[in-house]
Amino acid sequence: MSWRPTYRSSKFRNVYGKVANREHCFEGIPVTKNVHDNHFCAVNAKFLAIVTESAGGGSFVVIPVTQFGRIDPHYPKVCGHHGNVLDIKWNPFHDNIIASCSEDSSVRIWEIPDGGLRRNLTESVLELYGHSRRVGLIEWHPTTSGILFSAGYDYKILIWNLEIGEPVKMIDCHTDVILCMSFNTEGSLLATSCKDKKLRVIEPRSGKVLQEANFKNHKVNRVVFLGNMKRLLTTGVSRWNTRQIALWDQEDLSIPIIEEEIDGLSGLLFPFYDADTRMLYLAGKGDGNIRYYEITLEKPYLQYLMEFRSPAPQKGLGVMPKHGLDVGACEVFRFYKLVTLKGLIEPVSMIVPRRSETYQEDIYPMTPGTEPALSADEWLSGINRGPVLMSLKEGYNRPNKLVFKAPVKEKKGGVVNGIDLLENVPPRTENELLRMFFKQQEELRRLKDELTQKDIKIRQLELELNNTRNSPNINNNNNSSSNGSSI
Repeated sequence: MSWRPTYRSSKFRNVYGKVANREHCFEGIPVTKNVHDNHFCAVNAKFLAIVTESAGGGSFVVIPVTQFGRIDPHYPKVCGHHGNVLDIKWNPFHDNIIASCSEDSSVRIWEIPDGGLRRNLTESVLELYGHSRRVGLIEWHPTTSGILFSAGYDYKILIWNLEIGEPVKMIDCHTDVILCMSFNTEGSLLATSCKDKKLRVIEPRSGKVLQEANFKNHKVNRVVFLGNMKRLLTTGVSRWNTRQIALWDQEDLSIPIIEEEIDGLSGLLFPFYDADTRMLYLAGKGDGNIRYYEITLEKPYLQYLMEFRSPAPQKGLGVMPKHGLDVGACEVFRFYKLVTLKGLIEPVSMIVPRRSETYQEDIYPMTPGTEPALSADEWLSGINRGPVLMSLKEGYNRPNKLVFKAPVKEKKGGVVNGIDLLENVPPRTENELLRMFFKQQEELRRLKDELTQKDIKIRQLELELNNTRNSPNINNNNNSSSNGSSI
């Protein structure tokens, strides 16, 4: 599609990618070498988080987005997991709260202080245990505060209510590893792609599968909802092992609306959709380029715009939320590109060329802001509501008054749909196995000591009882009472 001429008039026809100057990049970061198909990067208006290579557990660094340059090798890390960190996501309504999931089968919630970390952070504000195998994906609900989705290698999706720190729903309709999760605008529908080659549209609160597609022509890897257009876009592989994208009607997955082949490379294609501009960005893992298109409801549906090219291959990409963009420079999208070989994070800005320095309202419509539309209880009760919109002209620097409060609870097994999620959870890493072994050994020693003390106590009580029975005072009293009765 990249060689096709463009004749359609569009305000985004000349969008171009601009790499930040070297002094505005982040250097010296030991980006993880894990081959898991995730971005290993998350960014918001305050912080940039990157999963790093580490020994003896998983860790990631959190850097203020304005702290450019070379990062100290001993820079503080978030390092509370016992296995490799597989995914990290910032809370969309609280810039200081980040969620992480790991090979140690846990999901953890961390609170980052303003200004960044001064020492290693090992204590999370919330630990969530419910999966029986490693957790590969996490997603925050787009309009509700305190609702987090996690997908594990046990083929299950858990819905966590962070206000109580417990799972409230388990979606168990997949037969293999879940590869991707995506919400529609109001968060009432969840689309998933799975290793069983099926595309599903699910009602998350009931767990009911509304639509399902299984095609041999298009092996789905990633899926994304196209805002409120009632469309889905998937990236995958064709029967000839070429990379392709497909557009679907969310209410009818019987056949794709359109299929387009991209190229013959082998890297995974990551789709990014901007609902405000209706632009789709395609970035291949291991590629150096980013293609971008405009989505329309009429034919040809996908309109190729241009391609950003770079010689440095990308391992993953973080995306800055809209309220963190530079509207004065007509920036409509910003990537944070992970270059593993150089330990480098490059900001890449997608810019609409405009000469005027005034606010460009036509490319910055009202956009989802930093205030939740619903509470967790409201959403769980069945209420749907669109996101609270904000203007980037006046509201993009507005401080958020939302405060995250972790629930106070005892660590106990979570029961969802009548199933104890923590019953017989096997260890998945060597460190976890050793930790559980030593813990059990300590428990056995404690129980043996208690048993020995109780045996000694029993013997003492038996001796006291025998002494009491054989006491001469008791015998004399008994004899005197018998003589008195005979007189």
